[in-house]
Amino acid sequence: MYVPNDKLAKKAVELGYRARSVFKLQELDEKFKLLEKGMTVLDLGAFPGSWLQYVSEKIGNRGRAFGVDLTEIQPIANNVITIQEDLYNKDAIQKFLNENNIDTVDIVISDLAPKTSGIQDIDQWKSIELSQGVLEIAKDVLRPKGICVMKILQGADFDEFLKETRKTWKLIKSTKVKASRKSSKEIYVILKK
Repeated sequence: MYVPNDKLAKKAVELGYRARSVFKLQELDEKFKLLEKGMTVLDLGAFPGSWLQYVSEKIGNRGRAFGVDLTEIQPIANNVITIQEDLYNKDAIQKFLNENNIDTVDIVISDLAPKTSGIQDIDQWKSIELSQGVLEIAKDVLRPKGICVMKILQGADFDEFLKETRKTWKLIKSTKVKASRKSSKEIYVILKK
């Protein structure tokens, strides 16, 4: 059983969300106006589903949300469909979308984080690799002018990653969120196709 260990985790449980990370997406959405009714959303690294819960509410019944994670995600709502799949299996993710009559999505979101080793440089590089995987999928499935939002752990490779990313994405903004734990090195990057 999940035991909340801080104020935001307790608030998430009280509001019926599966994880405190929901408040990170809420903060990003309020700041950048990311989600609207009727949107099609792809969440990469969606377990346990708190971001999909929030997305489901924001996009309404006309919208559709798709979640992908290595871990099975328990059902969320009628406008949310999930698949247990590896981020790096682009063909399976594309097939999943196609089977649901989706050619492109309006936004790709990702709160992915690597399993941490405790060695900061290794963990940060793993985070960069995951982010590169997210961008590979995003460039294939995002509609023109679509948005990608993803978490990256800051470190030695972060600036180089942003520099490379600027070569293929039109708009890049990065921001910290108050809902992150104080000790966290995470930063969120918002990109526009």
